[in-house]
Amino acid sequence: MTEPAGDIELRLHWRRGNFTLDVALSLPAQGVSVMFGPSGSGKSSLLRAIAGLEPAARGVLRIGGETWQDARLCLPPHRRRVGVVFQHAALLPHLSVHDNLRYGWRRAGAPAEAMREWIDKLALGPLLARAPATLSGGERQRVALGRALVCRPRWLLLDEPLSALDAERRAEILPYLEAVKREARIPLLYVTHAVEEAARLADQLVLLEAGRVRAAGPALEVLNRADLPLALREDAASVIEASVLGHDGHGLLRLDTPAGMLHAHGPAHPVGTCVRLRVPARDVSIALSAHTDTSVLNIVPAVLQSLSPLPGGQFQLQLLAGGACLLARVSHQSVLRLQLREGLAVWAQIKSVALLV
Repeated sequence: MTEPAGDIELRLHWRRGNFTLDVALSLPAQGVSVMFGPSGSGKSSLLRAIAGLEPAARGVLRIGGETWQDARLCLPPHRRRVGVVFQHAALLPHLSVHDNLRYGWRRAGAPAEAMREWIDKLALGPLLARAPATLSGGERQRVALGRALVCRPRWLLLDEPLSALDAERRAEILPYLEAVKREARIPLLYVTHAVEEAARLADQLVLLEAGRVRAAGPALEVLNRADLPLALREDAASVIEASVLGHDGHGLLRLDTPAGMLHAHGPAHPVGTCVRLRVPARDVSIALSAHTDTSVLNIVPAVLQSLSPLPGGQFQLQLLAGGACLLARVSHQSVLRLQLREGLAVWAQIKSVALLV
């Protein structure tokens, strides 16, 4: 069967020692596909196999109808037209930022406008004359990102590019990654074990466990599935898409969401901007009536869909609030006191400071 134009077909098998990678996927050749999972699940091994850096990997790899690997063919890394950004920037220390960018660009034979485009979009102009040793971690990753993009790759692979950065530097570079997502017009494969990055960037999400695919699909569907390990983590959360209605000048946004209008603290995005909210389960409480004498700004009607016991005397609740699924964590005592049961109409109370934009 001929692969539909624009799709990525991936069936790869690779073994090293006691570890086996065995993955079959079909991904859209656009947007961001995030490979998520714990350390040792095979995320980086899969990325390296796609890039052609694991010669022992066997299988099929096609992108947009172009075969990179099958039973008869295995293109070497330099012919796969992928840009790769690793956890550490691996810039050439004896070259300036400008010469680091030019190094890959000249070898790829990319057009001159590619250099100008990504120097501008990644705000690299002030860094061009500097040596890599003088850059911050976030600046080095921006240069590594630019070095990959000026080559006009067919596919951009990012292997935990933020994991070596502190929280401040991660916050600094995430908007640049979002700009690449919007403007690169190529598919991105993003490897991470940070659920916050997956929630913010992913269009498609692939959950890997022990070298195999546990779940794959549209990001919000996978992130909000109550039957997956993501929902059982201590930092379990729901993810909701929202549109900015306005802000009050004190860091508080008004957002239109499937659950209704919500308030959240975050940057003063322009009205109409689409954002995603992470609503941590531990920051959602339940009431049987809508309180007005409370500091909680977000109180929305919901229906209790299911209750699942957790270790430590807690229950996880799955709620349907309008068109949004929410998770909540409450104590066993609260379940008894409120007589919570499936189908019960309740009110979900969410602190505005708990919504992560």
